Amino acid sequence: MSLRLHFHGAARTVTGSCFLLETETARILIDCGMFQGSKEERELNYQHFPFRAAGIDALCLTHAHIDHSGLVPKLVKAGFDGPIYATAGTADLASIMLPDSGYIQEMEVNQLNRRNRRRGRQTVSPIYTEEDAVACLTRFRPVAYGQWQEVAPGFRARYWNAGHLLGSASIEMEVMHGGDGKPTRLLFSGDIGPDHKLLQPDPAGPRDLDYVILESTYGDTDRAGTTIERRRRMLRDEVRAAMHPSGALLIPSFAVERTQELLVDLLELMEAGELPDIPIFIDSPLASKASAIFKRHAGELRNGTDLVQALESRWVRFTETVEQSKAIDRIHSFHIIIAASGMCEAGRIRHHLKAWLWRDEATVLFVGFQAQGTLGRILQDGALKVRIHGEEVKVRARMRTLDLYSGHADGPELKAWLAERLPVRRGVFLVHGEDPPLKALQASLADLDHAPGAIIPEIDDVYDLAGDQAVRIERREERLPSASAGHRDWHNDYAELLLEINDAVEAAAGRNAKGVIIRRIRDALKDGARG
Repeated sequence: MSLRLHFHGAARTVTGSCFLLETETARILIDCGMFQGSKEERELNYQHFPFRAAGIDALCLTHAHIDHSGLVPKLVKAGFDGPIYATAGTADLASIMLPDSGYIQEMEVNQLNRRNRRRGRQTVSPIYTEEDAVACLTRFRPVAYGQWQEVAPGFRARYWNAGHLLGSASIEMEVMHGGDGKPTRLLFSGDIGPDHKLLQPDPAGPRDLDYVILESTYGDTDRAGTTIERRRRMLRDEVRAAMHPSGALLIPSFAVERTQELLVDLLELMEAGELPDIPIFIDSPLASKASAIFKRHAGELRNGTDLVQALESRWVRFTETVEQSKAIDRIHSFHIIIAASGMCEAGRIRHHLKAWLWRDEATVLFVGFQAQGTLGRILQDGALKVRIHGEEVKVRARMRTLDLYSGHADGPELKAWLAERLPVRRGVFLVHGEDPPLKALQASLADLDHAPGAIIPEIDDVYDLAGDQAVRIERREERLPSASAGHRDWHNDYAELLLEINDAVEAAAGRNAKGVIIRRIRDALKDGARG
């Protein structure tokens, strides 16, 4: 009997996590995440699933982040009617994050359709709506850490705390598919938390496995010597450097957990007198709702009491309405704005960037991973101009990065995590990473005893796991070329070219010089069309 594993997302890219595990008797999904990053990757969200949704028996979620759960409403809308197994923390967070995702899609599609109608283009529909997201929540079935759960015929799962996010899990799966009565044991890591998390415990997991599917987001990074105290000192220094009498510090941040950790650290620094009292605006309705869930789960968290105190501080202000968000722009003294999305791809942070990027009294501080092709990565890489909401914006603000707030383990921590899972007899797959981290981690793991050489699958690869080692089966289709996954795409190059053309025309001295540039561009376009 066969056992096959399909890599339908998070293969050579960090988003769209989705793995299909199947035998002759059942088909299980582990995660059903939304693609982020370049436009070419995001377009996969609008395509049909590469499997029949109604033919999936169950979905097991590692955690609630949108790159792992964001296409669940689409899955249900497409015909999936099975159970969704998740921890209680994941189910609680998904109950706010998925409807918020649907709402954002509706709002952005409405704006896009207004532009499309003006340009004579076809209108589009959202991937799913807020109503679709609410409807899928009835399929969630909470599971406890450490307890076996029958999820489908021949499949049982056990959830281990991954130390990444409230409710996050690594999922151990035992699959009966042969006549010898011995199960194949797999472990899907989900996202593994680092050693210095403020709110989460150290990640846990079983030993003695057949296969491990391991995330690799920071496989090429070593944050040696990182502690919570060092992180706070570095945050203090960044805030002090950003302080301008009429300026602002913008922090694009994931609304769930990253925002809450930042709040605790900022308030601790203010109470210790290492920073003055500074108004902190959490400009995200989702962050407000998430913070209420974190309060309810405070007893399960490390430093949960400190979090509750930070959330109730008089210096912290949550903005709910659009009017409250716009009112922040009228403040003329130094303040901090924490807003989603963390990669600057949607949400209120884009409005604040549009208002502040062109001003040299502003600082943008990145505290999380910025995928290739996202506005956050483009800014982080030093762009001098960007386009936001169709408008060109000059970048004068300072760009800073403080990567110590990442919710992901670094390379040595991932290697140590895998070493604690040994022996792994038949295969290790590296996923949820771009090429440099994947290859760095692959090389680092090569000297581990009792573990086979790590495999880096491509999107929609299929592997037969029934034998003594994983065997790749030829793919039937290619939704995303391997050269495109985890890289800038032509949309990014096109936007950059438009900005360069504008700069060249503006810099040209006089009408004749400007005309020469325009004629050359037209000639190049004609040559390209003929070629």
